[in-house]
Amino acid sequence: MTDGEPRPGNGDETRPKGRGERKKILLRLDPAVHDALARWASDELRSTNAQIEFLLRRALTDAGRMPGNAGRMRRPGRPSKEESGS
Repeated sequence: MTDGEPRPGNGDETRPKGRGERKKILLRLDPAVHDALARWASDELRSTNAQIEFLLRRALTDAGRMPGNAGRMRRPGRPSKEESGS
């Protein structure tokens, strides 16, 4: 195996081909907005990060701006054994 090749067990084998790493961003929120978002996320069994992505995807879809090549989000809750690779 050479450098740059996916190694078994590091998660690369489950990433759809053609998609890069997920983007990381810094987001500053009013503390009250963050608290409300965190409660909403908890109610829907999502992380705060997943809730933000869910809402952004919904807004993009509603505005007709969702890119056709965007991957799907996983279902809320804990990953199944098949999804987690365990």
